[in-house]
Amino acid sequence: MTQPVGRRKRPTLAAIASAAGVSTATVSKVLNGRDDVGAETRTAIQRLLDEHDYQQLPRPAVRQAPRGPVRPDGSTHRTIGLIFDDFMSPYATELIRGVTDAGTAAGADVVVGRFSDDASGFSAGATWARRLVEAGRDGVLVVTSDLTSQHVAGFEEVHLPLVVVDPVHAPQAQVASVGATNWTGAFSATEHLIALGHRRIAHLGGPAGAAITLARLHGYRAAVESAGLATDPRLVVEAGFGFDAGFEHTTRLLTGPDRPTAVFAVTDVCAFGVVQAAHALGLRVPDDVSVVGFDDTYMAPWVTPALTTVRTPLQDMGRFALEMLLRLVDGEVLDPHHIELATNLVVRSSTAPPPGAGLTPGGGAV
Repeated sequence: MTQPVGRRKRPTLAAIASAAGVSTATVSKVLNGRDDVGAETRTAIQRLLDEHDYQQLPRPAVRQAPRGPVRPDGSTHRTIGLIFDDFMSPYATELIRGVTDAGTAAGADVVVGRFSDDASGFSAGATWARRLVEAGRDGVLVVTSDLTSQHVAGFEEVHLPLVVVDPVHAPQAQVASVGATNWTGAFSATEHLIALGHRRIAHLGGPAGAAITLARLHGYRAAVESAGLATDPRLVVEAGFGFDAGFEHTTRLLTGPDRPTAVFAVTDVCAFGVVQAAHALGLRVPDDVSVVGFDDTYMAPWVTPALTTVRTPLQDMGRFALEMLLRLVDGEVLDPHHIELATNLVVRSSTAPPPGAGLTPGGGAV
């Protein structure tokens, strides 16, 4: 009796490339109708693509005809999608500036959009990616969104180049991504507070399980342990990236027993909520409680007091991500796939020694 046969799992483009003895970029060129592949190689690749039911989208005509005027260096205009989970934040503004500056220099148009909440599962993920292709996107930058393996498969299904910025989870090996040295930044922020004499330092982290959350939490804990201090689990809170999370959790921390003398927040916006909560309780920053943020967005020096924070080179991250994506669009192979840009602590007015404490090392719980 013949058994029903389910849909065969399609091999990745990397597997096709391996079988043909070529690079993934060469396979991508054939899929996209590029003419800079030898006839014999093209035939071998096309045979494998046909065997596994890879079909070109109605895209080659768009790729073969320049979208805009040819620049003096021979390049043409391309259209890039820049997709955020939330672009109403200083963090997003900084990244947009970096991406659009690089886009202008490279002759690429940048279209900003929101992450598709309904893009779940392979079918939906492929549909979302296909809509981006049909809208004329040559490549996509996705920022701080929770891309699943189904999303990634959807992008590969329609051979749409993808780069992820500050991925929520650790980037998959085949996905190009740009991040920052989050562990080092968190370590330096916590070390700064310890050097000032603080021994009860709260850490307001981001969503549980997020790569940024874990890296910054581990950096905080490493600084505490390096100073020979114990950790009070009540001071380690899974808060969130936003203002409301900082305000709500800080209010509880500062009205509870053994309140902290310093708070290290996972983002600048969360730190703004910390400062506001302290003010609402009649406490002074930094006289009664010190506050450190993360990112050094353009608003950090504007608040009162000016915020001590870890500088993440967000504009540079945006520029690097756009340049990486355009290389993928042009059929290049990236090595490495993931890069991290350095962070550094910027000390301003929101941190000071705790009230009644000297700067000599001491015991107690952090």
